[in-house]
Amino acid sequence: MVTIRPTRVDSPDAHGLLEEYFALRAANFPGGGYRVNMPPSDAFTADGDAFVVLYDGEEPAGCGGIRRITDGPAGPRWEVKHLYVCDAGRGRGWGRRILEDLERRAAEAGAAEVVLDTHHSLDAAGALYARSGYVAIEPYNDNANATRWYGKTL
Repeated sequence: MVTIRPTRVDSPDAHGLLEEYFALRAANFPGGGYRVNMPPSDAFTADGDAFVVLYDGEEPAGCGGIRRITDGPAGPRWEVKHLYVCDAGRGRGWGRRILEDLERRAAEAGAAEVVLDTHHSLDAAGALYARSGYVAIEPYNDNANATRWYGKTL
């Protein structure tokens, strides 16, 4: 059974998934130079923020977070961060499940808009965001690893 549970970003399950994600991105980043930014233990702890882990049974298989950032044109805005599904979970709709869970949490916290950044080399991620109603927006941050920015009004 697949479940999604909120957790601290520094929990062993979340930390293990993030290490796997960052290693994979560093190994496959075009031209090298991927900057690893392990979130600090107090990340995703502000009111309305959340970090979740998707479990396949009791096995951690995916993760993602949502955090409040500066308001945007539509009003209160949250950012999706570190959306990741392990190799064995790809193609099973788990990324969409995590994304929908994060959007729900943001909406419950008062978000008018959800945004995210990604890299153009992540084709599956871009396709997930497009299927989920995200549209291209102007950059809202200076993330050196990002080449595309997306937003969705809730």
